[in-house]
Amino acid sequence: MVLLTGATGFLGKFIIRSLTSSDCFVRTLGRGIKNDILCDLSLSIPELKDDFSCIIHCSGKAHIVPKTTKDEESFFHVNVTGTKNLLKALELMRSRPKYFVFISTVAVYGRVTANLINEESALLAKDAYGLSKILAERTIQDWCNQHNIICTVLRLPLLAGSNPPGNLRSMIRGIAKGYYFDIAGGKARKSVVLAEDVASIITLVAKIGGIYNLTDRCHPSFSELSESISNQLGKSKPFNIPLWMAQGLARIGDILGKNAPINSNKLVKITSDLTFDDTKAVESFQWNPTPVLNGFKIQC
Repeated sequence: MVLLTGATGFLGKFIIRSLTSSDCFVRTLGRGIKNDILCDLSLSIPELKDDFSCIIHCSGKAHIVPKTTKDEESFFHVNVTGTKNLLKALELMRSRPKYFVFISTVAVYGRVTANLINEESALLAKDAYGLSKILAERTIQDWCNQHNIICTVLRLPLLAGSNPPGNLRSMIRGIAKGYYFDIAGGKARKSVVLAEDVASIITLVAKIGGIYNLTDRCHPSFSELSESISNQLGKSKPFNIPLWMAQGLARIGDILGKNAPINSNKLVKITSDLTFDDTKAVESFQWNPTPVLNGFKIQC
């Protein structure tokens, strides 16, 4: 039996669909009433009455830019305290699981620009989201080592799929409403992966263990993504803002403060490559993802 946290989240929905289609018996844990086990992990330790062979810890806080100290603290409550409470619950079980899969993020590397960062790269995150995920990773790894449990950590980039969250959702909304623009030709490449592909390999990689980056291995550019979305929405390709104009707008944003739509820091992120190397996954379990530009279908 599998215990899945975060089943009602974006990736969780793909995971539970993949597990049930493979005839896995799944119990879900979370705050929403649709879960089998109701519990807010950030606040309490759940009561687990069944024995589970595999834990898939997919719940967590993401896609929010903290504006206050309280916002920052909430990342640690959800991502770190929530993880510790789950592990405390597993300590009380009659028998412990054989496998533990943790859904992490490439944000742990703390990089803004780089090409093909691999799993051996230093974890340099300084923001609340990245730091909280580093702490959660280490907590889980220590616990699994202590109890001789096979531990898998999947570090994911931007997730694509029907009705995606985060930056991809913002891009879709901006193109649909006509206010999204490519900048400097939209040439910067970013790692992306289909949520469906991630979900499909979890039961396989759970039995292997290790830390893995997962991408679509193509790393599409902003221009390629925006064109794909525009075509699906029946919209014209977004207008391009030349770099010199964007730099001027960014300098104005620096003066206006953090609420400005663009500033120099944001411009660097938008115009720089940030890609991750998943060769280890290819070599370990024949990771063969679908290129996002081929498999990404949005809800129109």
